[in-house]
Amino acid sequence: MSADRGADRTLDGTGVLLVEDDQNIVDLVRSNLMARGHHVSVSKDGSDAVALLEQHEPEMVILDLMLPRVDGFDLCREMRERSSVGIVVLSARRAETDKVRALNLGADDYMTKPFGIDELLARIYATLRRSRPPAAEPEQPAVVEVRDLVIDLEARRVTKAGALVHLTPTELALLQEFVLNPGTLLSHAALLRRVWGRGYETQTEYTRVYVARLRSKLEDPGGPPLFITVPRSGYRFTTE
Repeated sequence: MSADRGADRTLDGTGVLLVEDDQNIVDLVRSNLMARGHHVSVSKDGSDAVALLEQHEPEMVILDLMLPRVDGFDLCREMRERSSVGIVVLSARRAETDKVRALNLGADDYMTKPFGIDELLARIYATLRRSRPPAAEPEQPAVVEVRDLVIDLEARRVTKAGALVHLTPTELALLQEFVLNPGTLLSHAALLRRVWGRGYETQTEYTRVYVARLRSKLEDPGGPPLFITVPRSGYRFTTE
């Protein structure tokens, strides 16, 4: 991945909250983001991260998991409960279980240290793009109704039996791929490429975790599934 400045000018000026205790990383990431027109707030130990999130309302959080004052996983969960902000975890924890746990708690992406600044910027911009409504395509329906779900793609709003369902930008982007391709087998690689971007095609834990998150929010317990798993291939979205 590379951070293409020409393609990201519409993302300039967005706010970023950096939660990181390593001053060298803080200086590196903050200087690169500020050079690209972003407003950057910093929490060095995580203790004031939630307050900064509510005060500045950033569109992106870059979160270290190993913080001196708080547990990074707990902080990730609390931020996700309070906001649909994009969350990119940047951590020295390399275990697959840590990555899956962070994604389950609501992280949009997970990157391990040491890291290249260009790849980090690319992942930040990819996450930010998912928070922007995509350009309308010809003959694309604005509203899709499936069972008791009403999915308004233009307004980026989903209701279930009349009640608002809170979805993150990544969850909405994944759901859109399904509702626009009902009954079609969507492979892990295709979903990863369309939602997360090129370079993620082998990261199948992302699709597994996020399909599970959609199921928990949109399917009825014990009822017929919306998302059909096709072993070793991918998923189908069914309206039957």
